Amino acid sequence: MSLQIILNGIATGSVYALIATGFALIFNVLKFSNFSHGATMTACAFISYFLVADKGLGLFPTLLAAGAAGAVVALFGEFVGFRRILKNHSSATYFFVSSITLGTLYEGLVTIRVGSNFFNFPSFFNKPTIGIGSLVISTTDVMMFIISVAVLLVLAFVIQNTRLGRALRAVSFDRDTAQLMGINSTRMIQSAFVISGVLAGIAGVFLGIKYTLYPSLGSLVVKGFIASVIGGLGSLPGAIAGAFLLGILETVLLSLLGSGYSTIATFAVMLLFLLIRPQGIAGSNVQEKA
Repeated sequence: MSLQIILNGIATGSVYALIATGFALIFNVLKFSNFSHGATMTACAFISYFLVADKGLGLFPTLLAAGAAGAVVALFGEFVGFRRILKNHSSATYFFVSSITLGTLYEGLVTIRVGSNFFNFPSFFNKPTIGIGSLVISTTDVMMFIISVAVLLVLAFVIQNTRLGRALRAVSFDRDTAQLMGINSTRMIQSAFVISGVLAGIAGVFLGIKYTLYPSLGSLVVKGFIASVIGGLGSLPGAIAGAFLLGILETVLLSLLGSGYSTIATFAVMLLFLLIRPQGIAGSNVQEKA
């Protein structure tokens, strides 16, 4: 197993960590899976692409635009798709249907706008690769890793050391009790969606840069879901650990088995975790709403 493959896997895993963390954050607060997350990621990636094509933005302005777009799209989804269901204390089936419907709507709007065409982000770097001895590392992979880790560190600081983070943790533990203690649970849920949307926007841009941009890019949200399962649904540190593990595992399997078999093997690993350690690496015991 070469160091080159490991480094590529770590870079890929850092983007998966953004997806998995956004996915796990909503699950942690609301105890249900938000399957519109992938469509939010796709919509933000296309919004950023058209801004780049029209305005010639650099990488960092593009990521800021994607994060802002993700916050708006996610907040819209919370308002029209989830808030009224929460007020009615509906079951997980309604949450699932709502998230799928929102995701289909977002993807449909993107498809109407761009058709079934594929798009490529322009190169943001004058030097496409960085050579370190015998290693040749993509500049994109390096920036993906650095920016993703920086974003995750900022998020960890917010969750652990700020008033917003403490309120989010209180709402995730018991929403009704947090409300009685003076915390605006609705506002905290909105904040969770905003953070999740920002992460989705940044991840969408990185995936569009690394691979290509197409209307069904949001299907890659399944990588975030697998990472969350491996790490432990509802656990943010577990989601990050699971994402890096998945990225390395996927890259290694891709080099050994090819793209078709590596995907099957990745799902097999997830099923193995569900059978042997269903609580995941972090041992999260969060249960989905029923």
